[in-house]
Formats: sequence, C-alpha cells, structure tokens
Amino acid sequence: MPSLKSLKVRITSVKSTQKITKAMKMVAAAKLRRAQEAAEAARPYAERMNAVLASLGSRVVVGPQSPKLLAGTGADQVHLLVVATSERGLAGAFNTNIVRAARRKAEQLLAQGKTVKFYLVGKKGRAPLARTYRDSFVHQVDLSAVKKLGFADASGVAEDLIARYEAGEFDVAHLFYARFQSALVQEPTEKQIIPVALPTATEAAANTAAAGAVPAAVEYEPDEESILAELLPRNVAIQVFRALLENAASEQGSRMTAMDNATRNAGDMINRLTITYNRTRQAAITKELIEIISGAEAL
Repeated sequence: MPSLKSLKVRITSVKSTQKITKAMKMVAAAKLRRAQEAAEAARPYAERMNAVLASLGSRVVVGPQSPKLLAGTGADQVHLLVVATSERGLAGAFNTNIVRAARRKAEQLLAQGKTVKFYLVGKKGRAPLARTYRDSFVHQVDLSAVKKLGFADASGVAEDLIARYEAGEFDVAHLFYARFQSALVQEPTEKQIIPVALPTATEAAANTAAAGAVPAAVEYEPDEESILAELLPRNVAIQVFRALLENAASEQGSRMTAMDNATRNAGDMINRLTITYNRTRQAAITKELIEIISGAEAL
C-alpha cells in the first residue's frame, strides 16, 4: 500500500495537471470560435469557384492545347499526397485520423503499382509517416511561426506544388485535411487538387438541379480556355487555403474536447486517490490506537 506522503504528492501533481488541462480547454474554446467563423466563411467562395470551373470545363474540349492543370500530364504513375496536419499536439485524434487516411490511400496506390510521394504541411504528420515512408518525403512546410493563417501562406504552398508539377515531379496530387463539422466531429477528407478534377456536364447539371437553381446562359470573354488558365492556379491556392482553415478549426475543436476529457479524468483520479488517502490515513490511525491500547493493557 502506498504511503500517505506519496499519495499526497500524487494528488497535488494531478491537481496541477488538471489546472493545465482546464486552462488549455478554455484557450481552445476561445480560439475555436474565430477559427470556425473563418472556415465557414471560406466555404462559399471555394464551392462557387468549383462551380465556375465546372461550368467552364464543360465548355472546353480537353486536349494538348488545354492548360496542364486541367489536362494533366497524360500519365497516372506518380502520386503526391499533400498531408496537412497541425504544428502542435494535444489535439486528440485530429492528426492521427488525417495520417491514417493518407496512409490508407498510399497503400491503395502502392498496391496498384503506383509511385507515392509525400508533401507535408505541419509537423505532426511527419513522425507517424516516417516510420514507413521516410524515403518518400519530398518537402515539409513549417507554419509554426504563423500566428494567423492568411491567403499568402496557402498561396506559397500552392505555387510550390504547381512548380513541382510543371517540373514533372508528379502526375496527380491529393490533399488530405480534416473538415470541421463540430467540436466533437472532424471528418478526414481527401481531395484531388492537381490536375483539377472537374465534374462532367451531366454531373454539373444534376448538382444545379439538386440545388434548385436554374442554369444561366453565360458567355465568357476572352475564351474559356484563357479564363481557365488564369483561374486554375488560383483554385489550387483556394483549396489549400480552405483546407488550412478547416484544419485550424478542427484542431481547436479536437483539442477542446480532448482537454475537457482530460480534465474530467483528472477529477475522477483525484477522487479515487483522495479515497485511498483517507482509507490509508484511517488505517494508520487505527493501528496507532491499537498499539497505544495494547501498551497500556500490558502495563
């Protein structure tokens, strides 16, 4: 049975940990509101951009003269997995779920005989992926010094990806992040960003009808391919920016939930340790009383 001193030290230690987890929960809750607003504000623009690209893509015939971001390289051998995770831990299963989705995709591609490379955004995805795919890493973006995410941060990542694509380093790029739904639910999401996967004309019409909208007759000037050449690189940056904002909200939501669970668990542990401490103290007092009474009777 542990001594009274060791139990008291343990209770004090757990109480100190509980104060830290409670403070981290409050900080995450404060940051979550702003991050959630930013993520939700970015969704309509990104979705509308996809709709515009779908409309333009349905009007052009993809061929050698089409923008490379739309037409692709003509091959499907080298796949780049862009894995966006957080810079800090203590966020529950947030990073683990994203890495698991990326690892599952990598296994599928390798089983098909494809070549897989990894482009990491954030530090927390490196360690779990390095156990198996260390030699497949091509680059890691460090955003630890960024206090507030801006479009310039996503634009830098997008420009680097496009430059590597133009240089022939890969054929297809997949982006992995966590889509924020609530503080309790963050959905791991995969999205092909290079080349841009546009819906067909039939799918675009079906989506428009499902939304209850009437397709408008739009004439573009200059021609659709020229507009696509301008919009496609920006779309890559927008999708990366949206993923980073979704990740920021998901990270804070997951951290708030994890710290709340940790605070409650610490409280339960304190109660158990306190009961054990009281029982041990009671046993010690009883033993001392028995020794005193036995000594008195012996006299």
